[in-house]
Amino acid sequence: MNASQNDAVPMRFGEGKISGYLAAFLGMMGLGGVLCFHFPWLLTTPELTSRLSVETLRRLLLAVLVFAFVLGLTNFLIGRHRALGYAGMLAATAAVLLGGATVQPSGATAISVAPLGLDSLLLGLLFNALLFVPLERIFPLRREQLVLRAEWTTDLAYFALANLLVSVLLTITTATGPLVFGWAVSPVVQGWVRSQPMPVQFLEMLVVADLAQYALHRRLHEHPLLWRIHAVHHSAVTMDWLAGSRLHLLEVMLTRTTVFVPLYLLGFSREVLYTYIGFVSLHAVLIHANLGVSFGPLRYLVATPLYHHWHHSADPAVVNRNYAVHLPVIDYLFGTYHQPARFPDSYGLVGETVPPGLWAQHLYPLSGRRAPTAPDHVATDTPARRAGIDEGRRR
Repeated sequence: MNASQNDAVPMRFGEGKISGYLAAFLGMMGLGGVLCFHFPWLLTTPELTSRLSVETLRRLLLAVLVFAFVLGLTNFLIGRHRALGYAGMLAATAAVLLGGATVQPSGATAISVAPLGLDSLLLGLLFNALLFVPLERIFPLRREQLVLRAEWTTDLAYFALANLLVSVLLTITTATGPLVFGWAVSPVVQGWVRSQPMPVQFLEMLVVADLAQYALHRRLHEHPLLWRIHAVHHSAVTMDWLAGSRLHLLEVMLTRTTVFVPLYLLGFSREVLYTYIGFVSLHAVLIHANLGVSFGPLRYLVATPLYHHWHHSADPAVVNRNYAVHLPVIDYLFGTYHQPARFPDSYGLVGETVPPGLWAQHLYPLSGRRAPTAPDHVATDTPARRAGIDEGRRR
């Protein structure tokens, strides 16, 4: 899964790459979907599949397979880059031979402690790609940026790994809270929280979760050892819908546990929790997207690409700002707010280099390289920084 810096794929209409990549993508999606029906005990996430309509999934699977064949044939007729079209049609054919959209679930009684989240991976990738790729083409921040830009394979690998291990990570985080903090549960408090209307619970959950994330996020920047883990996320030099997936698995577990514990103690209803998870999944992709939309006054209430892109800025004068994930007001209250009316010029690390590739980046925090000193990453209060912060507050 390692990717080089030179894996960018420029594509133009009429040369066959667009139809070829789409055919291969949809063919593999269709084959994976059929396998999920065959081995639900091993490949599907119970929390997800229990809330989805089987008939809807079948219709979606049929559409994916049909488009895989159509795009594969289109690629064949264009006559260039045919290997991609062949791969898509071959995968779609295998899916049809295994039952296609009429496949019947099997192995429902088998036991798996923590199944792989292949369904989460397929649905998440399909939904995000169908939503954000067109949006980034219609409302681009950087029009020249490629869809398959440099290091896209690395970030796709991160997306796949996190989603395939979703059940494992969920099992770990949900078990940690009751095991360590079960003594602090108050039935009175939880009963009062659950008695509130769902919209009120959702807003409260958003505030509580973001306060917890702010505290952890800021610590990830300020503690040298924790920074080595979080530096992987900031090593991305391109912002788009896939960039936010670049997260070390240790950081994923730390974040999920930190957020889950206060939500567990307060006892929010399960319906509100699932609504929050859906919102977070979409919002985390949005704030990293290559979108040049400012969102007007809404950007002061909820984190937007303009707001979060400054957190990834490679400008030394404004690093370590905008730690909040959802609510900019939290950064404003703690003095770490920065949101001028323009996007940063560049992204990435300041004074540090993280190796390319998923596995090398996961090993980076454990490597023998010297940890960066605090001044490189814990910004001092310089006149330039104060001017930038003041500008953001005025606007």
